[in-house]
Amino acid sequence: MLENNISTVNNDVKTLVKDAQALFTAATALTGEKAEELRGRGMRALDSALARAQDAQVKAVETGKQVAATTDVYVKENPWRSIAVAAGVGLLVGVILGRK
Repeated sequence: MLENNISTVNNDVKTLVKDAQALFTAATALTGEKAEELRGRGMRALDSALARAQDAQVKAVETGKQVAATTDVYVKENPWRSIAVAAGVGLLVGVILGRK
């Protein structure tokens, strides 16, 4: 779910930045009121992209803290199982790296 949200926000931000770039490019060819209007639209698009990126960052940090807290509780309640899992992952990584 988090990966899907990040992907969606990432795509939205890329689209907004591309739109803003197109508006700025078009504004350079124009002068006067039309150019100011295009520049304003471009700045609003960039502000929107920045706001979405900041929201995604806040959500990612909150989710990361929740995952860390859940992991901490699990490790405290199941210390030997946690040690066995960590050893198994270490062994697996060692085998994979040893093959290269």
